[in-house]
Amino acid sequence: MRILGIETSCDETGIAIYDDKQGLLAHDLYSQVEVHAEYGGVVPELASRDHVTKILPLIKKVLLDANTSPKEIDGLAYTTGPGLIGALMVGACVGRSLAYAWKVPAIGIHHMEGHLLAPMLEDTYPEFPFVALLVSGGHTQLVEVKNVGVYHILGESLDDAAGEAFDKAAKMLDLDYPGGPAIAELAKKGVAGRFKFPRPMINRSGLDFSFSGLKTFTLNTIISHRMDNILPDDQTMADIAYAFEDAVVDTLKIKCIRALKKTGLQRLVIAGGVSANVRLRETLAESLSEVDGKVFFARHEFCTDNGAMIAFAGCQRLLVGQHDTLELNIKPRWPIDKLQSLGEG
Repeated sequence: MRILGIETSCDETGIAIYDDKQGLLAHDLYSQVEVHAEYGGVVPELASRDHVTKILPLIKKVLLDANTSPKEIDGLAYTTGPGLIGALMVGACVGRSLAYAWKVPAIGIHHMEGHLLAPMLEDTYPEFPFVALLVSGGHTQLVEVKNVGVYHILGESLDDAAGEAFDKAAKMLDLDYPGGPAIAELAKKGVAGRFKFPRPMINRSGLDFSFSGLKTFTLNTIISHRMDNILPDDQTMADIAYAFEDAVVDTLKIKCIRALKKTGLQRLVIAGGVSANVRLRETLAESLSEVDGKVFFARHEFCTDNGAMIAFAGCQRLLVGQHDTLELNIKPRWPIDKLQSLGEG
């Protein structure tokens, strides 16, 4: 089965073609980072308009790259939530329309399920069951994964997601958007130990997260080192970035190990934009090796939003006969534990 995948949940237009026998045939991505950078975050209306202009040219390009004609496409998969409603509408309308025109089935995919399954695109991938850390700008969740669609939420953020905390901390430090890569780059120049930031909620039972207090602590640290209302010197800024990144990574590590112990599992998947963070990858890999566990993650280009993960997830569901009706059902908010399993019609 050959599937065309479309991802337009936020500020990146991702298109891919996945074949269940041959694997990923082609993919491409247009990022709107430069469009939104001057605003310090995503402007929903601008995101929707950009998707409209980029989506069809990208689809044509990916079909050409995959040496595939529309007649060879067996199904369409597109993101229907969660995300920005206008952006989601663009991808869903195009995907549903193409499926109707090409007379093939189509299915709407949960954005975070796409991220969760993205490591399956690699040569070495996890077997079910496993624990997944979904960590992005909009989500921080620990999920027990028994199979595709069989998800149990173990814990989640009670306020800002980790990626959102990175963005806001970066803004405090007057860094560029998106904040995660900017803080990680500045943190390379930081000195360990100068600042000790709190690890939120690690002393409480349970697996929930909270990053609002860490943001406040970061802001207070910056303010306390200002002189004449000017940002601290470059080294102090780097040291603050290091301490902030270290606190987030350490908090995520502690919760992940706690989740593995609770479930009795030894396989961990990290997925979502923040999973591209090098320190997070290295820390989790080292920590799990000490307890005979193993961590899996997608290659960097599939950590952020992309069409490949949607095409793959859609293929798994279309293969067992699941598909949507002609009615569009956009879900800006959509709990991942409410999805159908592969065994459900």
